[in-house]
Amino acid sequence: MAEYTGNITGLGTIRILEAIRRSNAQIKFYQASSSEMFGDAPAPQNEQTSFRPRSPYACAKLYSYWMTRNYREAYKIFACNGILFNHESPRRGETFVTRKITRAIANIIAGKQKKLYLGNLEAKRDWGFAPEYIEAMEKILQQENPDDFVLGTGQVHSVEEFVRETFSYVGLDWQKYVEVDPRYFRPTEVGKLIANPTRAREKLNWQPRIDFNNLAKIMVDSDMRKIGLKPIGEGDKILKEKFPAKWWKAD
Repeated sequence: MAEYTGNITGLGTIRILEAIRRSNAQIKFYQASSSEMFGDAPAPQNEQTSFRPRSPYACAKLYSYWMTRNYREAYKIFACNGILFNHESPRRGETFVTRKITRAIANIIAGKQKKLYLGNLEAKRDWGFAPEYIEAMEKILQQENPDDFVLGTGQVHSVEEFVRETFSYVGLDWQKYVEVDPRYFRPTEVGKLIANPTRAREKLNWQPRIDFNNLAKIMVDSDMRKIGLKPIGEGDKILKEKFPAKWWKAD
């Protein structure tokens, strides 16, 4: 797996950058960098924080980050890094922890699942709503000069907090359903990642509108609807209020 992620996540970026260089076309390139590159660096993390990656994925992302900067400086390519902290939505893959939780809740309500097995409940992350981060990516590419930005909410919550928030939303006691399974612990766990998005707020005029509690409700409502259950509805209401003219579809 380490070799695979190095080939795809790391070398994949250099292949695209090299194609841009050879084409000599006026192409704008956005590199999706990750907060995982910071690893166990002191929080909160901003554009000046030193990188301390603790996984093959994070190391591969860091290679892509530096190659993007190198091609920008060496060949004057309009190449930018967006260092994104966790951004979630109802379209998140089912193996990722947030979606694993909300999908399990829907299945538990429907009588299709009895237990939810998770790893480290104490891991803390900065969780935001993915469509808002896409808007920030577009803003990055519309800057006069290419640059790098940290994108996040600036708020941190643990996996356990996400579990509590989502289960309480549907009126369930999470402790009756959730069990910790050591198989899901990472060999080099990152304890806390939290963004300092000051620069993005000041230069891009970007400010997230969906907070942690709203995100949990949006994702639970969606997964309930996906299996034919009537959603609680607060998540749907939040989306209509915050995004009356949205360009995306959440489900």
